Amino acid sequence: MSAVLAWLLIGAIRVYQWVLSPVLGPNCRFVPSCSNYAVEAVRRHGPFRGAILAAWRILRCNPWNIGGYDPVPSRERARRSCCSSHR
Repeated sequence: MSAVLAWLLIGAIRVYQWVLSPVLGPNCRFVPSCSNYAVEAVRRHGPFRGAILAAWRILRCNPWNIGGYDPVPSRERARRSCCSSHR
């Protein structure tokens, strides 16, 4: 089930990359771009955690953020940052 969901999410992101992104132009403040980050996050962390990481990244991609290099975190680092306040 999660493999199918991951495949659908990545497919939707690819459609965005091929159809909308060329029209909107390069607006992302980060490297890799938010859509490439989302694909990598879904591949590395699965559809649920990957979608959460991608949504958080998109929320940070705004005019008030400087941006820069922001790779997808490793599984250990993502788990630690997500759950560190609960320990």
